[in-house]
Amino acid sequence: MRKVVLSLVCLLAFASVVSADGATLYKKCAGCHGAKGEKPALGKSKVINKFSKNDIVTALHGYKDGSYGGASKGMMKGQVAKLSENDIVEIAEFIGQ
Repeated sequence: MRKVVLSLVCLLAFASVVSADGATLYKKCAGCHGAKGEKPALGKSKVINKFSKNDIVTALHGYKDGSYGGASKGMMKGQVAKLSENDIVEIAEFIGQ
C-alpha cells in the first residue's frame, strides 16, 4: 500500500510539472506580445488579445504546422514547435481572459 501511495504522489507531482498553466506558458511570449497580448509583436503582428480563444488555437496550430503566418512565420514555428495540444489550449485561455 505504501508503494502505491508513493507512486501516486510521484505521478501527481510529475503531472503538475509537465502540465503548466497558461500564464506560465505565456511568459516566453510576453517579451514580444506584451504581458497580456496587448501589443503587436515586433511592431508587425496583429494584437493577439483581440483574438477569440478559437482563433488563437487555430493560429498556434497553423504556426506549428507551417500553414499560418506572415513575416514572423518562421520564428513562430520555432516558438510553438514543442507545445502540446493542452499547452495551446492553456495559452489561448490565458490570453482570452
